Amino acid sequence: MAALSSQFADLVEIKKQLTVIIALCRERGLMHSVKWASELAFALDPLPMNELPPPPPFTEEDAQDLDAYSLAKSFFDLKEYDRAAYFLRGCRSQKAYFLYMYSRYLSGEKKKDDETVDSLGPLEKGQVKNESLRELRVELSKKHKARELDGFGLYLYGVVLRKLDLLKEAIDVFVEATHCLPLHWGAWLELCNLVENKEMLKSMSFPDTWMKDFFLAHIYTEMQMIEEALQKYQSLINVGFSKSTYIISQIAVAYHNIRDIDKALSMFNELREQDPYRIENMDTFSNLLYVRTMKPELSYLAHNLCDIDKYRVETCCVIGNYYSLRSQHEKAALYFQRALKLNPRCLGAWTLMGHEYMEMKNTSAAIQAYRHAIEVNKRDYRAWYGLGQTYEILKMPFYCLYYYRRAHQLRPNDSRMLVALGECYEKLNQLVEATKCYWRAYSVGDVERMALVKLAKLHEQLNESDQAAQCYVIYIKEIFECGELMEQVELSTAFRYLGQYYFKNKQYDDASICAQRCCNYNDAREEGKSLLRQISQVRGQGETSSSDLSLPFIFGPLSAKKHSSAENVASQPLLCNAVEPDDKKFPLNHLSFHNCVKLCCS
Repeated sequence: MAALSSQFADLVEIKKQLTVIIALCRERGLMHSVKWASELAFALDPLPMNELPPPPPFTEEDAQDLDAYSLAKSFFDLKEYDRAAYFLRGCRSQKAYFLYMYSRYLSGEKKKDDETVDSLGPLEKGQVKNESLRELRVELSKKHKARELDGFGLYLYGVVLRKLDLLKEAIDVFVEATHCLPLHWGAWLELCNLVENKEMLKSMSFPDTWMKDFFLAHIYTEMQMIEEALQKYQSLINVGFSKSTYIISQIAVAYHNIRDIDKALSMFNELREQDPYRIENMDTFSNLLYVRTMKPELSYLAHNLCDIDKYRVETCCVIGNYYSLRSQHEKAALYFQRALKLNPRCLGAWTLMGHEYMEMKNTSAAIQAYRHAIEVNKRDYRAWYGLGQTYEILKMPFYCLYYYRRAHQLRPNDSRMLVALGECYEKLNQLVEATKCYWRAYSVGDVERMALVKLAKLHEQLNESDQAAQCYVIYIKEIFECGELMEQVELSTAFRYLGQYYFKNKQYDDASICAQRCCNYNDAREEGKSLLRQISQVRGQGETSSSDLSLPFIFGPLSAKKHSSAENVASQPLLCNAVEPDDKKFPLNHLSFHNCVKLCCS
């Protein structure tokens, strides 16, 4: 179990700290941080009255600015940001100054979004800029150099730097903000979006606080380090946060990221029971229902969210998924566009809209949508993978190879990325690299059961008959073990090739069984009958097979237990310029069909 901060031993103190930060964030209009801290506080036992923390300290400057602050805060809450900023001019307290600068920032963001929606199409976002950012940077920079910014001021300065694409400076400021005010979740969350890899994460210095464990769990989920994230969240549940809906939602998202659909659905259903009016994360829930083609459940979810709030981004995405499942792609795209009007930085909506444009064969619009998704979050493997698929349709293999590599870097153990890479290398006639990709895809767990077949066909092209036969044998073995006999075309291909292979190697009994199985498939029946006649002629001439196999083995009961023939799977991500070879050779150097069937039935 992942080690946690020793501060978790005193949950009463943590509850007090959460109560304090909730009040501080509410005073400054940071409502997302208020919500996050409130969800955690609700999961802990209530404090008795005599243990409630005292209100935040009230300075002489606060007293002088009180009237202006109270008036401006009322305007701020009504989203009249310019009006709020006007009445906060000249205020000297830290609280009033933050609200003044934050009002100016939000005013610029609101104007940018309004102009984007009014004047540009849904795929042209990013052209309009927040005109107030440069002025805010100059003013905040002076305060920062004079060391006059508190933790909230540093957070706002970091946000401005990030918006201006000054990412290195933004990271330094956000780290400074976490040291100055460790309890503010907003600063930690901004860092999550800026840390690009594990090495970068390890090089950063964070304060020794219990908030660091929540941050690490969150960033592990974002960086697809799901095992570590789940360990962290389980540890947090064990120390006393078992009722936290935030943690339940994060665990559900983690299971979604590793495509453990059953567990993810279970966690989302539990979340809905505890918080039935929750809208946050429901778009991810709808993705799972879409993948499982659970149309009634997705329809119920869409109607339920419409009743709660039809103008939330997540609601629009859920409705879009519902129409997509019904193959009404124009309507689906319309709802994803509506989601983007509500929040132009909605990652899921950009990616899903790209998928819909792909369904409508509008590749140029799909490319734009995927590129916007990457602008929002460069760690979104779905957008990189979508771009690869789009350029593959456009028959631009060098482009799609680049995007598939980026997707693979983000998901090194996802067989779909490796199979896609292998297909690209195959089209570019880089067959050795393609072979490495297909074998690695099988080694990490081939979810689509295509890697071995593609690898076998590649060995056929390279005239490596022994390796091709081994691939087909392992493929048949795994299909028989799990009882999935749906891949009729690929199974017939495998039996057809193995029949000829064993015949050429004078293993007539194995060849006979393969030929008999070919007779079960329409596309291979004639070849199977022809091969049986050839075997009969050879046997009539007195030649004998090197092995014997009785038919009940092949038609016997199938084992439901799945075995993995690939051990010690390489865990390192592959480089962008090439795919690393897997040093492990085929585990079954001389595996015959005879032994394969025995393994299937054992």
